[in-house]
Amino acid sequence: MTALVDEHPNLGVECVLRELSIASSTYYRWRRAEREPCERVRQDAELTEQIRQIHADSGGIYGSPRVHAVLRREGVHVGRKRVEQLMREAEIAGVSPRRTGFTRRDPKATLAPDLVQRDFTAPTPNRL
Repeated sequence: MTALVDEHPNLGVECVLRELSIASSTYYRWRRAEREPCERVRQDAELTEQIRQIHADSGGIYGSPRVHAVLRREGVHVGRKRVEQLMREAEIAGVSPRRTGFTRRDPKATLAPDLVQRDFTAPTPNRL
């Protein structure tokens, strides 16, 4: 709607709003929101900077649970999901503790002797 008024400056703002059945206060509120962000957006920007600092201080290791814990210790009252969302939007991620890959056998190592000759049938429990 603001684009329509911007494209046709010779039409009056009030005339366009009257034709679209939009209150003028709504239009001016949208215009003000473009110039100055709301309180939530400002808080998110400040919180994102704190999150970046905590993440950098950890050497890039901390994920959202640890960042949230540090924020709580510092006295910042914020939810865990909000920290997760802000980290996702800022593309900040912690390091996963899981190991990747799998064990590979050394081709030069000698194999262990096969004491059961690969016969896994047993007549009774605990007997080969």
